[in-house]
Amino acid sequence: MEDEHEPPLQPRTQFQGRVLLLTICAAGIGGTFQFGYNLSIINAPTSHIQEFTNETWRMRTGRPLPDHLVPLVWSLIVSLHPVGGLLGALLAGPLAITLGRKKSLLVNNIFVVAAATLFGFSRRAGSFEMIMLGRLLVGVSAGVSMNVQPMYLGESAPKELRGAVAMTSAIFTALGIVMGQVVGLRELLGGPQAWPLLLASCLVPGVLQLASLPLLPESPRYLLIDRGDSEACLAALQRLRGPADLAEELAELERERAACQGRRARRPWELFRDRALRRQVASLVVLGGAVELCGNDAVYAYASAVFSQARIPPEKVQYAAIGTGCCELLAALLSCVVIERVGRRMLLMVGYGLMTCWGSVFTAALCLQSSLPWMPYLAMSCVFAFILSFGIGPAGVTGILATELFDQMARPAAYMVCGTLMWTMLFLVGLGFPFIMEGLSHFLYVPFLCVCVCGAVYTGFFLPETRGKSFVDISEELHRLNFPGWSQGPAWRREVIRSTEL
Repeated sequence: MEDEHEPPLQPRTQFQGRVLLLTICAAGIGGTFQFGYNLSIINAPTSHIQEFTNETWRMRTGRPLPDHLVPLVWSLIVSLHPVGGLLGALLAGPLAITLGRKKSLLVNNIFVVAAATLFGFSRRAGSFEMIMLGRLLVGVSAGVSMNVQPMYLGESAPKELRGAVAMTSAIFTALGIVMGQVVGLRELLGGPQAWPLLLASCLVPGVLQLASLPLLPESPRYLLIDRGDSEACLAALQRLRGPADLAEELAELERERAACQGRRARRPWELFRDRALRRQVASLVVLGGAVELCGNDAVYAYASAVFSQARIPPEKVQYAAIGTGCCELLAALLSCVVIERVGRRMLLMVGYGLMTCWGSVFTAALCLQSSLPWMPYLAMSCVFAFILSFGIGPAGVTGILATELFDQMARPAAYMVCGTLMWTMLFLVGLGFPFIMEGLSHFLYVPFLCVCVCGAVYTGFFLPETRGKSFVDISEELHRLNFPGWSQGPAWRREVIRSTEL
């Protein structure tokens, strides 16, 4: 007979489902949201910071900064962000192994607090060097969070929702971009007097994460496999999954634990020497490079000029720019909903295919804009369509690859490789895009189109589908792909045998 005092199962399940949702929000608000936010807010006060730099130099030396050095100083302020991101990506792996996923995100806020302090007092101190250092520090914070957040969420989510949960990293990035565009409006904090407060506003998401994330569980996989704490792992799983039967998931975790028994965490360079990781590393490098070289950043950089050519008044261009951020946010939300139905490969192929299509139309529109009066409007439509296509697939799915294709011992190193590649490419694209624009003129998008085609082709022929599979199942499939002629068991079984012999 059913116990009258036992609470109904459905409300408890719903309550526990909220724990996973809160974990996603707490990790995202101080993680990839910060990346998108800081990437976006720097655009609004460009002229104000340049004036401040010039005025500061005049106060120090008695003469204004030479005209050719003003944009150079501004370029340094902007480019220090990806340099910090590269440092953060290299720091993320050791932090995730030593402190754990959750504590790494919490400790990462030290950089945010320091950067916000530097930004807030930079004008009062009369120091543009404080802005430079602050940009470097928020870059380090972004580099850590861009790697640790998807790792943390991917390891905490059930396999049926792993893709959708990991996709929330892209949602928070897009949300950060939109919020940065909104807060940076001239009517809010984008004015000539409020720019230090605008830059220092990155402190708010950091405080929200510091207040909420400590109340939520650590990654169960980290607790069991890295720390060997079975009781803490079970407690974390019960909070994340509720009173449901955990026997099957615990069995999968034990299989992963057995596979990693006697092994240490991999170092980044070791991934390139291991034949058993050949397909994984190739997918990470090719698709990780493609997402940065596909031209999405170039579209954002070119958007203002396109909007002006479409006869949008200069004072209204900032509102059209918010529309581009909203497009990426909408696409990320749509991708999160459908990823567990259509799979990772399909989203990537469709995304890169549509980007190739819209990029080609965009190139044609740029070539014909002086001949046909309606071509600037077509070019503007292509900007929105291209950003939507990017958000549907490459923006979010690429970040899942390191989580799903690598095991627990190799995952932090894989994220270090992925992060290093991402921030290096971001820096090189920002450095080289003005020269590409000057040299290729209306055909500036042709190199990016080639990258989009390569991304779609590689995904279709070489990337395995991981939807709905456990990490052990994915490892077994990748073993068969890496060693097609071998009759031995999967890689994780061979590792257990080898460690037993030792």
